[in-house]
Amino acid sequence: MKRRDVIRHMVDHACELVREGGNHSWWGNPALNQRSAVPRHREIPDNLVKKICRDLGIPAPGESDEKGEPSDAADSR
Repeated sequence: MKRRDVIRHMVDHACELVREGGNHSWWGNPALNQRSAVPRHREIPDNLVKKICRDLGIPAPGESDEKGEPSDAADSR
């Protein structure tokens, strides 16, 4: 997954940039007080994206939202 898409997903779920590290950007979810490192690569492997989202307490891209519907289902109506 492209890094910019991962960042857009995190921002859509109320996550914020905490700081820039040497090789990673640190993102946090202030509502849950959780943080995770996001590497500075153009492409981030899907399994790492799932881990980052799990660390931040947000659904991974493409997973069901709270209503039990896929996140893209609302766009297709």
